[in-house]
Amino acid sequence: MGFLDKFERGLERAFNGAFAKTFRSGLQPVEIVAALKRELDTRAAVVSRDRVLVPNEFQVVVSASDYDRLNTLGNSLQNSLLDEIERHAVQQHYQFAGPISVQLIASEQLSEGQLEVNSRSVEGRVNWVPVLEVAGQRFPIQSGSNVIGRGSDAHITISDNGASRRHAEVIWDGQRAALRDLGSTNGTKLNGRRIAQAALEPNSLIEIGRTQLQFRIVPQAEPSTATRHMHNPGGRR
Repeated sequence: MGFLDKFERGLERAFNGAFAKTFRSGLQPVEIVAALKRELDTRAAVVSRDRVLVPNEFQVVVSASDYDRLNTLGNSLQNSLLDEIERHAVQQHYQFAGPISVQLIASEQLSEGQLEVNSRSVEGRVNWVPVLEVAGQRFPIQSGSNVIGRGSDAHITISDNGASRRHAEVIWDGQRAALRDLGSTNGTKLNGRRIAQAALEPNSLIEIGRTQLQFRIVPQAEPSTATRHMHNPGGRR
């Protein structure tokens, strides 16, 4: 099992564990994630050698009791589901026709624990932007140097005694990223290996002290067309 495979398994355990107290029975959030990933894989359409198009709008239909329980989590579950869709798309080199949206819908026809996923592709403007994820928080990467460190003057500040004030930097030229250690005391690791400088690929894991940072490329809608949401359109209230 590769390093990133182990990391993904860890994410799955963390995702399921984050909602364990709320979901002692009925539909589990990790089951929704698995269904959304299957939907992406099943509906993937090869447009050309470099373009595999997948749906970007999803309806997750669940039982009334599961809906009531899921709905109490609000944005926490919403963001987790959307992040998992984005992550899977990057791993499989899928592309979206427009911004991603997820709608949660209650159905009296489904029993507790059951779900259905409906999806479609809807065109819209979407940009892919680089980010660093640290402890569930997402930091956009700007063009040029993005310094990571313990100091207040770092672009991305981490509270870790194992980090130098200016520990490392991510350099972004608009298309490619690189990671460079800034002469730190304890060094910088990329996907488990200590580096001085290296190309930074999507879904790479950076380790600084005890802090883990994941580099990702995620879709971001323009403000006028943003539809990243999770709601119940005209159903249960």
